[in-house]
Amino acid sequence: MVITIDTNVLLAALLSRSGASHRILRLIVEERVKIALSTPLILEYDEVLKRNHILAELKMTSDQVEDVIDLLVMLANKHRIYYRLRPNLLDENDNMLVECAFVSGSQYLITSNIKDFTLGELQIYPYTVITPGDFYFLWRREYE
Repeated sequence: MVITIDTNVLLAALLSRSGASHRILRLIVEERVKIALSTPLILEYDEVLKRNHILAELKMTSDQVEDVIDLLVMLANKHRIYYRLRPNLLDENDNMLVECAFVSGSQYLITSNIKDFTLGELQIYPYTVITPGDFYFLWRREYE
């Protein structure tokens, strides 16, 4: 199974070991699911997670964040985006998630901001937009 995860899911996974987001990160690290990544998405993870106030909240160094991202890159299905889908989402950075999910053939785009991804034309794409909690519940029901 291939998934694309929003930056907010990765951030939540690093902030708390008790939530669904962290459990999804564990599934990726244990290679029970495959994460899809593109260069723009990797750069987004890097930029957001290395903000000074985020590093302080995570209690991590920039090098530790790089280690996490490097691990994800090593485990990921990597995809080049040769074209740009322009769903014109309210948050321009969300467009790169749609592109990655579409090009990678992800079954799920996991985000805490469901409403941002379920408008109009986005409903026709071949993946399901789902919250971390709902995804983890579904995964456990189907695969454990």
